[in-house]
Amino acid sequence: MKQAMLWNALEGTRVECVLCAHRCRIPEGRLGLCEVRENREGTLYSLVYGKVIAQAVDPIEKKPLFHFHPGSRSYSVATVGCNFRCTFCQNADISQAVRGHLGIAGRDTLPEAVVAAAERAACASIAYTYTEPTMFFEFSYDIGRLAHQQGLANVYVSNGYMTREMLDRMAPAQGENVLDAANVDLKAFTDDFYREQCGARLQPVLDALKLLSERGVWLEVTTLIIPGLNDSDAELAELAGFIVQELGPDTPWHVSRFHPTFRLTDRPSTPVSTVLHAREIGLEAGLRYVYAGNIPGQGGEDTVCPACGAVVIQRNGYRERHDGMHNGACRACGESIAGVGL
Repeated sequence: MKQAMLWNALEGTRVECVLCAHRCRIPEGRLGLCEVRENREGTLYSLVYGKVIAQAVDPIEKKPLFHFHPGSRSYSVATVGCNFRCTFCQNADISQAVRGHLGIAGRDTLPEAVVAAAERAACASIAYTYTEPTMFFEFSYDIGRLAHQQGLANVYVSNGYMTREMLDRMAPAQGENVLDAANVDLKAFTDDFYREQCGARLQPVLDALKLLSERGVWLEVTTLIIPGLNDSDAELAELAGFIVQELGPDTPWHVSRFHPTFRLTDRPSTPVSTVLHAREIGLEAGLRYVYAGNIPGQGGEDTVCPACGAVVIQRNGYRERHDGMHNGACRACGESIAGVGL
């Protein structure tokens, strides 16, 4: 347990958590919606600081980040907890564990130990992932500052339900960012989807995406295409248009195949053709880099030069070849390829 960083005292012993866009107002002795932040006698505490539930060495492409130090390894770490209640959560066993009355599980771990483990594994970055990293913000913030001292980058894999106050710490308008890159789920482009399927709202995610982009965090966006819920041509075109206009046409968009899971089991797996069609919609909207996910070997994984069409990074799952690129540019025509550490 550690005192939280982002909260305001209210009348009496009530507090307001300003970490995520729910902005929970929490009476004394109660938990926020995430169930991992508690008001104790008028002070807000994180219940998951240092409680590591999962850690692994992953290819950076698994996040997925295709334009941030491609081919490198990232040390992934997570605690329990999430501020969403997605019906289709792929990691519900840990993200929703506290709601299953399993308590705060995890092994006590110091930030220094996470950084040391990342260095031993020859990782280029630390990824805060698997669950929602905003929920273990204080832990990720402390790790992140130490990671930068050792030359390691910091990556969030997030639902994007962050407040401006949180981003003022991780990616301040002035000064050095603690957060270097993020892959944010833009799960759909309707508020109804967010309310019904995630227990959240759309606009705060759009606001956070724009702030991340404005503050120089390398940003990639992922949308899981779910049959009948967010797969219409009109919605996908509108979503892709938002990325082009507000985040920039060089922002990579990953469109991924859904498989029935958790509480959303009445939908079929997304047809491969639907995912590939969504990719075409993104390209037609003006995005330069659109990737088809969860369908290895079907096309749509390669990084293609937006100028001449040459394949600069060839991928099959997490295997890749960089033969078509030299010093961050297309070997065939010299066009610069957007990204960090290419």
